[in-house]
Amino acid sequence: MQSARVTILMTPEKKASIEGRASKLGVSSGEFIRLAVDNFDAGEDRAMLDALITELRETIPQMAKSFELIEHDLAVARSAVDAALRETGGRA
Repeated sequence: MQSARVTILMTPEKKASIEGRASKLGVSSGEFIRLAVDNFDAGEDRAMLDALITELRETIPQMAKSFELIEHDLAVARSAVDAALRETGGRA
């Protein structure tokens, strides 16, 4: 049986937000807060963020190169379309 009490102060807006989020999950606001506390691990979250940062640092340059290739391909395609339209009289 849970019998120890913890009192926390927050703004009425924050309380309403917690109650709304809890309601969407079908739990009480107290259960929502217990679940949040039970599932919070700053060290684990930090490790995941560090891994994500590493992955992004490796991926972003590759993405930039892909965008450059796409821009080049679009320019080539645009030129081909313009030429075809000029040949058919569709563009001056």
